Amino acid sequence: MRISNPLPIRILTHNIRYATSFPFKGEKPWPYRKQPLLNELHYHTRHNPESFICLQEVLHGQLTDILSGLNSSPTKHSTGTTATTGTGTGTGTATATGTGIGTGTGTCTGAAGEWAYIGVGREDGKQAGEYSPIFYRPSIWDLESFKTVWLSETPSVPSKGWDAASTRLVTIGVFKHHASQKRVLAMNTHLDDQGSTARYQAAKLILSQINAYLSQAQLARRNINGVFLAGDFNSEENQEAYTVLTGAGSSLVDAQKEVEESLRYGSVNTYTGFGYEDEGPKRIDYVLFGPERGTASMPWTIEGYAVLPNKFDDGVLNSDHRAVVADAELM
Repeated sequence: MRISNPLPIRILTHNIRYATSFPFKGEKPWPYRKQPLLNELHYHTRHNPESFICLQEVLHGQLTDILSGLNSSPTKHSTGTTATTGTGTGTGTATATGTGIGTGTGTCTGAAGEWAYIGVGREDGKQAGEYSPIFYRPSIWDLESFKTVWLSETPSVPSKGWDAASTRLVTIGVFKHHASQKRVLAMNTHLDDQGSTARYQAAKLILSQINAYLSQAQLARRNINGVFLAGDFNSEENQEAYTVLTGAGSSLVDAQKEVEESLRYGSVNTYTGFGYEDEGPKRIDYVLFGPERGTASMPWTIEGYAVLPNKFDDGVLNSDHRAVVADAELM
């Protein structure tokens, strides 16, 4: 039976800083940062079973650490088994215009634990390079499809695009809520830090992917009820990616802007560095929400917005970014 009540969903996004062998001044190696980060993820998703966790700059070793850590402290949402087991790679293609919406390429892993993830290493579509994974609870969400789109002129294969300094991608999944049967299109990305054209074109490619998913879902009578895009855009509000993703022609809205300033929690800036970089703090990490295709009204009510601290009394920065959390209800 379909439940018509609003569905509360929490989105947490965090660029966790890859595990480098040559840390910056002020940066602790990954083994020192791992547990504070896991504590953050546990604490801020414990009481919302519908939570999604979107991370960036995740190397494969960090991915296994995080998945193991999330599943080491089972909660009431654990089932002992999950809807997905093992590791598999989907098949399908994405076109250069970003309209390909098959099952695509992605890895779905969830071996007998509370949490599973989708995502691949950006360099080879397997385990090499940084992931932008989406973690979810299979006891709550059924993963209907997933894929990886590389943010380039050849989005179906690992590749750099335009003037990008690094290979970039967006991880995409369609999830159906077991109880309510509502569908969510979930997207997680990390845009290039060097290439302005790459960020601009990547933002356009992401929007075309959203439109393609919504169009196909509507034709198949499997409507997507809501969309979210999370990640590190490497773009401030007056710069190319943000203006494309939230401007005219986009159906996405910035969660921060939907919450009255006096009701937001935490800092404004999401990038902090480790204290010794030349560039100063700035807001470049976001959660955006979108309506159904063809609807005039927003299917989400944004209930809360927060930028979490990345340092406490011990002085250890868990990353050079702060996590962003958005609470929303899907109508």
